[in-house]
Amino acid sequence: QVQLVESGGGLVQAGGSLRVSCVASGGTFSSYAMAWFRQAPGKEREFVATINWSVGNTYYADSVKGRFTISRDNAKNTVDLQMNSLEPEDTAVYYCAGGRSTVLLTTIRRADYWGQGTQVTVSS
Repeated sequence: QVQLVESGGGLVQAGGSLRVSCVASGGTFSSYAMAWFRQAPGKEREFVATINWSVGNTYYADSVKGRFTISRDNAKNTVDLQMNSLEPEDTAVYYCAGGRSTVLLTTIRRADYWGQGTQVTVSS
């Protein structure tokens, strides 16, 4: 059974940095694509960033491009999201997601697995 467990959320001031991590277990992830989504209060869940586990190519939402970096550690089975220059608009619950395909994971409907989420709050 595949499990995704996020950690690393918290409270940070605008302009600051935060790193969230996702530990994946219970599967063979070399053929997966992984992603981070987020959901702010009263809004729909939205795509943030994705990475192909085996090749490492990435893709970002325009709203975070140049500020966020997604990476993976094959040895540790972790996928991290480094968030710099944070803005109050980045406040949300951040979810790790996995898809059983090497195609980059950019839509909710293509995600096969979800973590429980971690709260990121950016104060102004």
